[in-house]
Amino acid sequence: MFRGDIYKFVCLVLCTFCLLSFNKVNAQQEAMYTKYMFNNLVYNPAYAGSKGYMSMSLLHRSQWLGVDGGPFAQTFTLHAPLDIYDRVAYGLTIVNQHIGVHRSTGANVAYAYRIRMGGGENQTTLSVGFNGGMTYWRADMRNIDVFDVNDEAFAEERPKFWIPTVGFGVFLYSKYFFAGFSSPNMIESDLRRGESVTTDQYARVTRHYYWTAGGAIPLKGDDIVLRPMILFKNAGLLSKMKNEDDPFRNYGSPTEFDVDISIFLRQALWIGSAFRSAIQKFDGSSSFDSVDLWAAYYLRNGMSIGVAYDYTLTELQKPARASFEVMLGYDFAYRKSNTYSPRYF
Repeated sequence: MFRGDIYKFVCLVLCTFCLLSFNKVNAQQEAMYTKYMFNNLVYNPAYAGSKGYMSMSLLHRSQWLGVDGGPFAQTFTLHAPLDIYDRVAYGLTIVNQHIGVHRSTGANVAYAYRIRMGGGENQTTLSVGFNGGMTYWRADMRNIDVFDVNDEAFAEERPKFWIPTVGFGVFLYSKYFFAGFSSPNMIESDLRRGESVTTDQYARVTRHYYWTAGGAIPLKGDDIVLRPMILFKNAGLLSKMKNEDDPFRNYGSPTEFDVDISIFLRQALWIGSAFRSAIQKFDGSSSFDSVDLWAAYYLRNGMSIGVAYDYTLTELQKPARASFEVMLGYDFAYRKSNTYSPRYF
């Protein structure tokens, strides 16, 4: 059972690398998180209810400390099973982002339906989820110093838009393995509107895709558990299928990936490290982003706290001291039948 789960994990990672090698990679617009395993619902609506009880979390990220206008983001997630058969689940995500002169605040409601396969420790669950909501996007161009004051791209000083969000995801998981694929917003929305807007002035919210996989390896029963995880993030995977006149048919930014490995000690303390980079081409070239350290602690009343520190590896290393995250979570009905049992994923 356990070896089979690890085999699935290795095969999925290899297949994902092969898949990404045949696609031109693109720009990232959505916020990145070092502790993404604690707010998975933001990426994948199919994650809703996977813990088997109501769970909520708050996460704050400040990126590139020391850089004026550096990104920061806050997320709130809440999800739980909905029916007595544990097949239907719901979730709520609220995300607030601030990147330079741009701000966005959005809320999404998630729905997931789970299909059980097998039983006991061999049980595997396939979850299919959907989400929908709205995002309020705005910018303040008055805070930008421009060389050409007549540039029409900056003619509107304070643009504001309501952007619809509709997404989907699949999440396959067991006690020792998980894998997921999702696109939290399938709708691409223009951020420059009007008859006077030219092709080179366009800006657009781009469709993003996420692949995740991970495994839990008991080294000493439940007292010491090793957990490797990986996350791929891609924007505009199907952009080549757009009309040749579409200015967003080609992008230049790479696919990002996060490799994380952590140890769970005595069912209470997570200690982990991660490496974030980007795939330029499938020829070995890459753009190193950061090395990260993080820790989280589960209290026996269901509360959890966590912190993360990112050490920048790019040219931003000189002006940007670092990035950090803090997390606060609470799992309702955390103790079941007097058994202390946090989920690995």
